[in-house]
Amino acid sequence: MEYAGFFEHYCALSTVGSILLILIVGYLGSPLIVWALATLFIMFGFGAPVPALIAVAVFFAIFIIPPIRRLLATKPVMALMKDFMPKISETERTALEAGVVWVESDLFSGKPDFKKILAEPYPKMTDEEQAFLNGPVEKLCAQIDAWKIWKERDFDEKVWEIMKKEKFFGMVIPKEYGGLGFSALAHSEVIQKISSRSIPACVTVMVPNSLGPAELLVHYGTDEQKKHYLPRLADGREIPAFALTEPAAGSDAGAIQASGVIFKGQDGKLYMRLNWNKRWITLAAIATVLGIAFKLRDPENLLGKGEELGITCALIPTNLPGVSIGQRHDPLGVPFYNCPTQGKDVEISVDAVIGGLGNAGKGWKMLMECLAAGRGVSLPAQSVGGAKLGTRVCSAHAVVRQQFGVSIGSFEGVEEPLARIFGFTYGLEAMRVFTLGALDKGIKPPVITAMSKYYSTELGRKLINDSMDVMGGTGISFGPRNLIGQIYVAMPIGITVEGANILTRTLMVFGQGALRAHPYAFKEVNSMDKGDVVGFDEAFWGHIGHVVRNSFRSIVLSITRGYLAPAPVHRELKMYVRRLTWASATFAILSDLAMGTLGGTLKFREKITGRFADILAWMYIASATLRRFEAEGHREQDLPFAKFVLKHALTEIQHSFDGIFDNIYGVRQKSLSGKLIFGTFQFVFKEIFGLWSRFNSIGSQASDHLQQVMCQAVLKGGDVRDHLTEGIYIPKDEKEHFARLELAMTLSLKSESVQKKVSKARREKILPKLKGDALLLAAKEKSIITAEEYDLIKKSAAARWDVIQVDDFNQEQYLSNKA
Repeated sequence: MEYAGFFEHYCALSTVGSILLILIVGYLGSPLIVWALATLFIMFGFGAPVPALIAVAVFFAIFIIPPIRRLLATKPVMALMKDFMPKISETERTALEAGVVWVESDLFSGKPDFKKILAEPYPKMTDEEQAFLNGPVEKLCAQIDAWKIWKERDFDEKVWEIMKKEKFFGMVIPKEYGGLGFSALAHSEVIQKISSRSIPACVTVMVPNSLGPAELLVHYGTDEQKKHYLPRLADGREIPAFALTEPAAGSDAGAIQASGVIFKGQDGKLYMRLNWNKRWITLAAIATVLGIAFKLRDPENLLGKGEELGITCALIPTNLPGVSIGQRHDPLGVPFYNCPTQGKDVEISVDAVIGGLGNAGKGWKMLMECLAAGRGVSLPAQSVGGAKLGTRVCSAHAVVRQQFGVSIGSFEGVEEPLARIFGFTYGLEAMRVFTLGALDKGIKPPVITAMSKYYSTELGRKLINDSMDVMGGTGISFGPRNLIGQIYVAMPIGITVEGANILTRTLMVFGQGALRAHPYAFKEVNSMDKGDVVGFDEAFWGHIGHVVRNSFRSIVLSITRGYLAPAPVHRELKMYVRRLTWASATFAILSDLAMGTLGGTLKFREKITGRFADILAWMYIASATLRRFEAEGHREQDLPFAKFVLKHALTEIQHSFDGIFDNIYGVRQKSLSGKLIFGTFQFVFKEIFGLWSRFNSIGSQASDHLQQVMCQAVLKGGDVRDHLTEGIYIPKDEKEHFARLELAMTLSLKSESVQKKVSKARREKILPKLKGDALLLAAKEKSIITAEEYDLIKKSAAARWDVIQVDDFNQEQYLSNKA
C-alpha cells in the first residue's frame, strides 16, 4: 500500500512536472532539438521502453536534419498545398512589395519587443522648420477668413499669393530645386495647423505635397524633368493635379481605363496618344500640369518590350489640344477644387513619361510606393488638427456655457463625450508623430500608413460627432461664430480618399499585413510560386515553429493575464504592456489558424479580416501612445490620457476577438465533410475559446473616475490643455470668435472663486435673495467682494454672454448667400 501511494504521488508529480516543462519549452519558442530532448526526458521518466525512445528520436531526426526533412516532408507538403495557397496577382504583388515592414512585424510576431518599439525615433522639427510654422504658416492662417471662403467658394488673391510666394506647394521638393525640403514631420505640422483654420485651404496645400507630380518627380523623374518642373511647382508658377481615380476605378486603382498608345510621328520621333476620363481630381480645374496614370500600349512594339506595357505615369500640360479641365464637383459644399478631367486623343512626346521610357509600365509600383508614405502624412495631420481644435473649442464651451447655474462641463453626461474627445486627441497625436518618425527615418511601411490613414479619419469622425453633441445648438448654426461646423461637414471626404476606408480596413491593413508583416507567410507564397524547395522548407517549418510557440505563449499569457511578459515602461503603464503582449500572442495564433484553415478564401471573409485589422491597428495605436508618454518624459499630468487610450485600445481588441471567435468558421458549407469539419471548429471556437475569452477579458473601458480626472485637468485650462492642443492656430485678435471664446474661458475660470464667495454668502443669508447685478452690488457694498472682483465678474458675464450667441441672418442675406 505504501509503495502504491508513493507510485501515485510520483506519477502525479511527474505529470505536473512534464506539463510545466512542455509549457516552458513552448513558451520560450525553443528549437526542435530542445523539444526532442524534453520529449525523450519525459518518456524516460515514465519508463518508456528503448524501442519507443529510438522511434521518437528517429522521428525528430527527420525534421531536424534539413536534407532528410526536405526529401521526406517538405516536398510532399508543397505538393499538398499547391492548390491551397492564395493566388497573388501581379498588381497585388506590386502593392505587397512596395515599402517595407516596421513595428507591425513585432506586433504580428506574437512576441513584441517593447524595449525596441519604445526606442524608435520620435521626431522633432529643425529650427528652420519651426520658424516656417511661426512665420509663413501663422501669416497664412491670419489672412484666411474661413467663413468668407465658405460663402464665396474661393480664396482671395492675398491667400493665393502667400501660398505661392512662401512655397507652400513645395514642401516635399528638395531645396536644390527651389523647394523647402521639409521632413515628413514638418510637412504634417503645416497641414495640421492649416486644417484647424480652414479645410479648403488645408486640402489645397495638402494635395500638391501628397501623391502627385512633385512627389513622383522627386523620386522617379529624369534630371531634365526635375530641373524644368520642380522649381516651377515649388513657387506656384505651375499648379499640379494628379489624375488617378475614374468612374470604374476607385479603391481598385488597378482597374483604370485611361489609355495611351505609342506611335511614330512624321518626324520619326515617338509619341503617345492619350485618352482619359477622370473624376474627383483635386485642383484639376486650375491645374497647369496634370499627372496622369494610364495603361500604355505599344501595338507596333516600337520599344521592343511587347504590346502591353502596363500602368504608366506621365506629365501632361493642360493647354494641349484635347485636354478638358474647368468643371468642378461639389464635395458636400466644401469649397476646394475637386474636379473631373477628360482627355481625347491628346498627343505628346514619350518624354512626358515620368522617369523616361525606362519607367513605362512601372506606374503601379511608383504609385504604391508613394501612397505607402503619403497615407501617413496628409490625412492623419488633417484629422489631428480637427481633433485638437475640437478639444480646444469644446473645453472652452464646456466652461463658459452654463445650465441650471453651473458650467455644463460639470455634468457627467457631458464629461463622457468630453473624455473621448480629449483621450482620442492624445492618442491620435501619438499615432501621427510615431508614424512620421518611421517616414523621416526613411522607412515607408504601407501597412502602418494605411492604418494611420484609416484610424485617424475614423476616430476623427467619432471625435467631431462628440464635439457637435457638446456644442449643441452652437455647433449646428452655421456662420463665422461656428468653429467646428465646417469640419463636421467635411469629415466624410477624408473617409473616401487615398483608398476608401472600408476597403482600406478589410483588404489592406490585414490583407497586406498578413503577408508582409508575418515572419513567414510571404516567404512561403514566394517560394511556392518559384518552386523553391529550400526556401519553402525554411519558411514552412519556421512557420510551424512560430505557430507552436504562439500557441503556448497565448495559453500561458492568458492564464497569467500577461504577467510573465516584460514591461519596460512607467510603473503605472506596465499592466498595459503585458496585456498588449498577451493580445499579440493571441492575435498571432488566430491569424495563423485563419490562414491555415481558410487559405485563399480568407481574403473574401472581409468581416473577419476587418476584425483582425482592428486588433493590429489598436495594438499599434496603443504602442504609439506608450511611445509618446516615454518620449515626452513621463509627464505625470498626461497619465490619465495615456491610460484612457490604452484602456480603449484593449477594449476594442477584446471586442474584435469576441467577433472572431463567434464568426471565424461560421460559413455555410455545401459538403457533408465541410459541414462536419467547420461545424466542429465553430463549436470549439465559439463555445469554448469564445467563452473563455469573455470570462478572461483582456481589457475594460475607462472608469467614470478616470474620465472625470481627465476632464477636470483640461477644463481648468493651463498646461494640460495647451499641451493637448499644441500646434493649431489660435488667433489673438478679439474680432475673431475663437479669440473671444478663449478670453471668456479665462475670465470664467478667474471669476469662479469670486462667484463662490457670493453664493456662499447668499446661502448663509448674509446677502438677500437677489439675482444678477443687484446681488453682486450688494456683495460689493457688504465688502464680501472687492471692486476689482466685482469688475471681474461683470467682465466674465459679458464675455460669456457674447460667445454663447450664434449667427443669424436676415432673409435677403440668407437667400443671397452673402451672409
